[in-house]
Amino acid sequence: MTVSSSESDDLLAAAKSGDQVALATLLEQHRERLERIVKLRIDRRLQGRVDPADVVQETTVAVLKKFADYAANPKLSFFLWLRLETLQKLIDVHRFHLGTKMRSAGQEVSLHRGSLPQVNSVSLAEQLLGRLSTASRAAMRAELKLKVEDALNQMDANDREMLVLRHFEELSNAEAAEVLELSSTAACNRYVRALKRLKGVFADMPGGLEGLWP
Repeated sequence: MTVSSSESDDLLAAAKSGDQVALATLLEQHRERLERIVKLRIDRRLQGRVDPADVVQETTVAVLKKFADYAANPKLSFFLWLRLETLQKLIDVHRFHLGTKMRSAGQEVSLHRGSLPQVNSVSLAEQLLGRLSTASRAAMRAELKLKVEDALNQMDANDREMLVLRHFEELSNAEAAEVLELSSTAACNRYVRALKRLKGVFADMPGGLEGLWP
């Protein structure tokens, strides 16, 4: 669902005033984006076993109950709060299925990436290479996959996470900086550095790295 920023602001204001229809509309607006985030960050052992849509639906139920508290004291933008709630739910899913002791039940996690489910290099490489559509490009997939994984593994963890936040989660530079607890300048520099490393990997492919960007 594509909604203008001003319309989103109007929906949020109405929701804070108690309009449940506005809140439901606002949550639906972000559903597909949140599902993409869950798909990217879910443990690979659970891919195909846990539907990202179910994780987002469980988050929606929880958010409806928590929204009044958020509205009374919003410490984050609405989407960053919604994203955080979704990733907290994903942690619960990991703990339930895998016994992962990522946090104690009921304990809140922070906004910072170190406390949240991480994107591994294999999943990120698959996301990038999933954009290879033509037969000639598809033939390059196996070799490229190894090169991309190697490049991602050599990146600083914050640089790699910045690539995920900016490109795949579609956060603004300011939002990504808040998530990583960096200045806006530092966040921008990390993103540029991450792109530069990847461009070297895709340099020989028609269109280069830009050919994979939507």
